[in-house]
Amino acid sequence: MQALELFKNKIASPAKIVITTHHKPDADALGSSLGLKNYLVKKGHEVTVITPSDYPSFLHWMKGNEDVINFEDKSVQEKAIQIIKEAEIIFCLDFSCLSRLQSMQDHVKNSSAYIVNIDHHQDPKDFSQFSYWSTDAAATCELVYELIVDELGDKDLLDADIADCLYAGIMTDTGGFRHPNTTKNVHLITAELIELGADNTKISKLIYDTNSVNRLKFIGFAISRRLVINQDLRIAYFAISKKDLKKYASQTGDTEGLVNYALSIDGIKIAALFTEREDGIKISFRSVEEVAVNKFAQEHFNGGGHKNASGGKSDLTLSETTEKFEQLIKENINTLYNQLELIHEKN
Repeated sequence: MQALELFKNKIASPAKIVITTHHKPDADALGSSLGLKNYLVKKGHEVTVITPSDYPSFLHWMKGNEDVINFEDKSVQEKAIQIIKEAEIIFCLDFSCLSRLQSMQDHVKNSSAYIVNIDHHQDPKDFSQFSYWSTDAAATCELVYELIVDELGDKDLLDADIADCLYAGIMTDTGGFRHPNTTKNVHLITAELIELGADNTKISKLIYDTNSVNRLKFIGFAISRRLVINQDLRIAYFAISKKDLKKYASQTGDTEGLVNYALSIDGIKIAALFTEREDGIKISFRSVEEVAVNKFAQEHFNGGGHKNASGGKSDLTLSETTEKFEQLIKENINTLYNQLELIHEKN
């Protein structure tokens, strides 16, 4: 309570505020950042959102997007560094470790600003003066809503634009309200956001049904040529090379959701997407409710995340990484599927 009161005092008067989130922001990362920004501007603060990288074009509709600074853009990087230096408060949203900021990490770490962390991921690192954190929350946008409404008592400052941003993050982090993290609280909050003016139909179309021709061709190619299925191990995965991405002029966000096609196959318990990038292999893991992949990602691929949705990375080649993945599944199959077998035995 003492930390909360100090936080309230810090934002009671106009201040220079920076809001940042993780590298390659998704809808929850950007939605929580811009939703919070639009709220804080109403409170009289000078607010700048700085992202560590670019993000998908299907998120550009959010209010305030045009003022977001991409730290990887060399033409504005010095400006971004100066804004961080001058910041009195820095909000870190939707990540639990400063390393997720990549090239921005040291600038935030060395800042004299009061650091606030709002997040729902597991194993948070101690880098903030105030943390509003809960793994029970489906999305960081859910926590931003609760902080504004329940802790700060400012529901009257929420409007349709803010509601749109927060709704987008909750919708996507629950997989369109299909994942096990779709709780009663999620439905209650999204109902409130709709009442505030969130256009749920528009948001769904903008995020899920706005594709380029190249992206659709890429998805078709990936499913027909790059999907590997191993029914014995109950796994399926995509291995996407840099050449594949170049062939279809892939943009940021074009691989979003691809891994879910693998998980949708009957009998598959763990799915993965291996994407070859300039700095190594980026990995996304997904699993069915009973099978946890977060510890697997943390122990073997320098990653982590949620029980059923985690990430990781590899410095091996693409083929070496997929071979390592299959071998690790074989070696850890009893541990990975132990809980699943226990559930089956009970039934």
